[in-house]
Amino acid sequence: MSEIRETLFRYLTMLQLIPRSPGRVSTPVLLEKLHERGFRIDTRSLQRDLRDKLALHFPLVCDDSSKPYRWYFDRDFHCNLPALDVPSALTLVLAEEYLKGVLPPVVIDQLAPQFRDARRLLDDLEGNGLSQWAKRVRAIPNGKVLIPALFKEMIWQVVAQALMENRALDVTYLSRSTEQEKQFTLHPQGLVSRHSVTYLLATVNDYDDIRQFALHRIKKAIISSNSWRESTAFDLDSYIHNGAFGYLDGNEDTRLVANVAPQLAWLLTETPLSNHQTLIPLENSEWQRLEAVVPNDQQTLWWLKGLGANVEVLEPLAWQNDILDTAREILSRVP
Repeated sequence: MSEIRETLFRYLTMLQLIPRSPGRVSTPVLLEKLHERGFRIDTRSLQRDLRDKLALHFPLVCDDSSKPYRWYFDRDFHCNLPALDVPSALTLVLAEEYLKGVLPPVVIDQLAPQFRDARRLLDDLEGNGLSQWAKRVRAIPNGKVLIPALFKEMIWQVVAQALMENRALDVTYLSRSTEQEKQFTLHPQGLVSRHSVTYLLATVNDYDDIRQFALHRIKKAIISSNSWRESTAFDLDSYIHNGAFGYLDGNEDTRLVANVAPQLAWLLTETPLSNHQTLIPLENSEWQRLEAVVPNDQQTLWWLKGLGANVEVLEPLAWQNDILDTAREILSRVP
């Protein structure tokens, strides 16, 4: 009985390890991953499992164009274990609605089977009225969202493989500054999705500094024959916190003091600007005094500028002057 149980668990593990197209996993790599998970199996037995067991019941395909052979599932295949329930299906629908405005289509497509299962489950629930979900569920992003920058599916596959397997990349990259295509060997260290653009963080050639590469500007990418070099001092969270994507104006947080309109005060009561925030009503006014510790970055300043007449910034003085200068420049353009 224990042998049957182990075989069953091995099959389930293989279902999780074999990717959907266009992904591939070679027989030696699959064997190694099974050994890492404690399954005692040799190459011949693995090949028999793949060919004579799983391939008979699942859309499993063998790419035998070169050795070692590589295995993959049809891209529309999705093994839904465990089965979806209604709350999970609604969560997936909301996630899809939100992510469509944030991530490129090629990334969203990786989750297409799960999203499709969620929609199918809700569509089939006619008896309790949940089939009307499409009329009742929306995810609205906060602020203006630009259409995500597009890039090729193969670029995503190669970049993801290099990042997860610690491999170097040979890329052709369109430089925004020179508007010319250049060839680099990149050593991926991280991946960040910011607004409508996805960035690969990597060192270049033999240099040690971290640079940002927008995926939609990578025109070609292949796994490099060069060895990957780890940036041992790099920490992704510290990199972001230190202002790499927020145009940091100083290493320390700053104290924001401002008078805010009633509707903005209400919003900040429910969704605070920071963990260190106070709102105090002003005498003889519906406005409130906001004090908060916030990052000293351009991102926060831009947010304040977008509030227009709903905020009066008192501190820091540099932000107050910047907002006033912007207002004067706008007024100077009025005919």
